[in-house]
This record gives sequence, structure tokens and C-alpha cells, in this order.
Amino acid sequence: MKGRMEVQKVKEKSGGVAAFFDLDGTLVALPSLEKRFFRMLRCRRAIAGRNYFLWLREAMRLAPRGISAIVQANKMYLRGVQILDEPGEGDRNISFCHKDGHQARGQASAPPRRNLRLPVPTFFARAIKRVAWHAKQGHEIVLISGTLEPLAREAARTMEAELAARGITVTIRVFATRLEESDGMWTGRVLGQAMFGEAKARAARGLVKDMRLELERCYAYGDSLNDRWLMESVGWPVAVNPSNDLRSIARKQRWPVVYWNQEKNSTERLPRPQSSPRRKDLAARLQTGVPLAGGVRRD
Repeated sequence: MKGRMEVQKVKEKSGGVAAFFDLDGTLVALPSLEKRFFRMLRCRRAIAGRNYFLWLREAMRLAPRGISAIVQANKMYLRGVQILDEPGEGDRNISFCHKDGHQARGQASAPPRRNLRLPVPTFFARAIKRVAWHAKQGHEIVLISGTLEPLAREAARTMEAELAARGITVTIRVFATRLEESDGMWTGRVLGQAMFGEAKARAARGLVKDMRLELERCYAYGDSLNDRWLMESVGWPVAVNPSNDLRSIARKQRWPVVYWNQEKNSTERLPRPQSSPRRKDLAARLQTGVPLAGGVRRD
């Protein structure tokens, strides 16, 4: 209760600020949550054989839009798969799969289940600290991810629990890829737009009026080129564990680069910031370690 009141008081003073976080590769280590979920489904023989052909056909349809569209907007492998349940204790020790999706040796064989459970994410320690810092400042916390919405919502609940253990009570908003449902099963079709690329920036801009945000004061954290548009739409972009493409853009834009997936801090030299007040403040924060402490590389 005390934690909630303290956060609320800070929020009233710093209204208009949100921290947007990508999920896979930014808050959670790769491979992505969806890829892990796919392996689990394949291990449990929950994907019908014809779904692979449906996926291939949809991939050919999406090909003109590029590889990102094929990867992010093609969910036909989930056609006929029952909608996910909430995580439960009974699922944690049932069976494990190798990366190729086969049953691991030494584990009891489990028949295909009708009620599949959500995989529970494990966050980078520094990612939790960063989200906690924003929550303490009273900033709104928003997950914007191309993963499936149920996986993203479970990640949000897990992060809320991590913060609660630190005495911080916060509600995390989620924007992720939504799937069409029919008779308790997924159809494999995406509702609206898959949440990647420019769709992430549009989602952030859509919150401006609803949450009374000032994007120039907001933060965005991402690891790949698909996060570029979201990061360009805010005043405080931060590249986290970036891909080569995003790292190159971060260098040109003089965005801070942090590595939350490394045990030891590693620091590189940061080019002289631009003369704007925001860039001067950014340089000062980098020097003091707030709010970008932990694995900062100055690209």
C-alpha cells in the first residue's frame, strides 16, 4: 500500500511520461517467447501437420512485404490450437523439450494436452532495475511487442510481480499481436496489424491523448530494427543489446546503447552530445549512471 501511494505521488508530479519497452531481446533473452512457445507446441504435438502448409502459403502471400512481415504477421501455424490458459503449478515439471522440439531424455512422456500453459519469462536483472526506476519516477510502463498478446500479458504480470517483490505496485499496459479466435481456438489470422515496425510507433502515438503523454519526454527501449520507428518517436530512445543494424542507427543518431545481457559492465566512448538541453541532460545522466546505469556502452 505504501509503495502504491509513493508511486502515485511521484506520478502526479511527473505525469505525461511513459517508458515503452520491447520484450524479446530487450527485457528477455533470445530466443523469443513465441519461438519457445512454438517449440513447446511441437513437442506436445499440438500443431496439425497441415498448418505448416498453411503457414507456407501465407508466407508466399506476405513475401512482397518483406521478411519481417513473414516472421511477425504469419501465425497460421496456430490454426486450430486451443487458446492459452493461465500458468499453473502443475505444468512446470511436466516435460521438457530440446531446441529441435523433441522430448528430452529422462523425462516422463506427457500426452498432448488440451489446456496449454503460458511460458513464464525470465527477465534480465538490469531490465528489472530499469523498469523499477521508471516506476519509481511515476512513469507509465508500456510493453510494445510483436509477440502473441497472451505471452506479452503474461510477461507483464511477471514483471508486475517482480516489482511488487521490491515494494513497487504498478500496472503495466500491453500492446502485442492479437489473434482471431473461434470456438475457443485460434484461427491463425491476425486481428488488425501485427505489432512490429511502424505499428509500434502508431501504438505509442495512440496513447498520447489517452494517457496525456508528451512523447518528447518519453523513453523507448528496443533491440532490433523493428523498434526503430518507436524509438524515433520519443525523446529518450535507448538501444538495448542491439542488432548490428540498430547499433549503426544508434551511432548515427547518438542514442545511448546499453547491454543488459552481459554480466560485466563494458564501456565505450560516447561522441560529444548535441547542444540541445535534452542531449546535455542525457550526457549528465550517463555520467552519473541515472537512469541508464548498468552495462552502458557509449556509442
